[in-house]
Amino acid sequence: MEQAVMANPDFFIADNKGLSQITDLVLAQKMREELLKILDSLQEGIEIADEKGEIKYINQAFTRITGIEKEERIGKNIFEVSPYGALAQAIKLMKPVIGHRTLVGGSKAEVVSNAVPIFIDGKLSGGAVVFQTVTDILKISEQLSKTQEMLESFSQKLSELSGCRYTFNDIIGKDEKLLEAKKIAKKAAKSDATVLLLGESGTGKEMFAQAIHMESSRSSKPFVKINCAAIPENLLESELFGYEKGAFTGATKTKMGKFELAHQGTIFLDEIGDLNLFLQAKLLRVLEDKQFERVGGIETITTDVRVIAATNRDLKRMVKERKFREDLYFRLKVIDIELPPLRKRNKEDILLIAENIIGRLNRRFGKKVKGLTPKAQELFQNYPWPGNIRELENLLERTIILVDDEYLDEHHFYGYFSKANEPPVLEKSFPIKKLGDIEKEVISMALEKYGRSLSAKKMIAEKLGISLASLYNKIKRYNL
Repeated sequence: MEQAVMANPDFFIADNKGLSQITDLVLAQKMREELLKILDSLQEGIEIADEKGEIKYINQAFTRITGIEKEERIGKNIFEVSPYGALAQAIKLMKPVIGHRTLVGGSKAEVVSNAVPIFIDGKLSGGAVVFQTVTDILKISEQLSKTQEMLESFSQKLSELSGCRYTFNDIIGKDEKLLEAKKIAKKAAKSDATVLLLGESGTGKEMFAQAIHMESSRSSKPFVKINCAAIPENLLESELFGYEKGAFTGATKTKMGKFELAHQGTIFLDEIGDLNLFLQAKLLRVLEDKQFERVGGIETITTDVRVIAATNRDLKRMVKERKFREDLYFRLKVIDIELPPLRKRNKEDILLIAENIIGRLNRRFGKKVKGLTPKAQELFQNYPWPGNIRELENLLERTIILVDDEYLDEHHFYGYFSKANEPPVLEKSFPIKKLGDIEKEVISMALEKYGRSLSAKKMIAEKLGISLASLYNKIKRYNL
């Protein structure tokens, strides 16, 4: 043999060519088997036919979905067994057919199909179809819808979680009452006890609430706030506790309430005194049992939330007038902290707070204001600040935006303080009326001028210096 090979080297070359061809055939067969295994493992039904429509292949999912065995299908002509199907159309029209809904020929299986023609060297050589049952499609659609709702709910949760900015270090002042309030708040932060913050509007109740949260073991969890006076009474329940899909007109999906969003964290209920008696009862249950139901729902939801409430109203008096539940009042008043108004605090505190605000506003607006002149300081210390810290901050923000001087002098505030300090001038003919009558008249005139839309009422409430909920109550009270 060796001699034959040596004598005829072409034999060796030819033999190698034959071996290469055999190897290619083996590899091709192996690849074909692997491909068939992959096609058979798919959950979608697959059917392949040649250019004349003769069915060459179906996978196991085809049989599972239609109940048609391979022996009954392969070799048949697609134009005869399923002439209106996507595969027949794709081969006939020589273009893809997408999202075609029909019954599979020879079965009762309703499917949605995608089919494509197959071209080799530019010549039509057949086609292939992939399909799923309509039931499967609907299940996938339902799952996608649920996933979308979960994503929207998660997005809502992220957007509604208010990040805390303030700690106890941000609460500035040397006033004894303020320092005592901080001392109590720091101790309260170490527990999960309910805290009731009392004080006039603008005294820093939310700042205290954030500081308590940041000092607590829940600091890494959500801090969710809601102003009970800023939301119309008929919407407040769904804001607090959420609602189920279909609970009322417009409830097209389930929405989580603030108590769910605050799970394992802290919820800050500002202006708690504006809560109606029905919601007071529901809140009491959450505080005692940590349970509630969404609006329109029957499922009892358990939540682990630390409650911090705040109000500028006299809850004790409201309890006597039966406008606030006594049991809820004492449940909220586990730890009560009273915040002093700015006019009753150490005069030095006004300048310390102003200095801090100026520094913050400089960073925010890119300004370089160094502070207040002595005359401006005197103005600030002698002014009563009825709007407290909020009024002080708003005045400084407006002034810093408008001026470019290094120091803020009295002339920058002249118009503001002179108007604020001017006593009201009453003409001799000024008619004395009951306050309720005057209030009714003012609200009535405002409604006539601005209208009764929600945006108009918001503007009226803002101009009157009251909450939207209070405006609605007055409109109802005066039958307007």
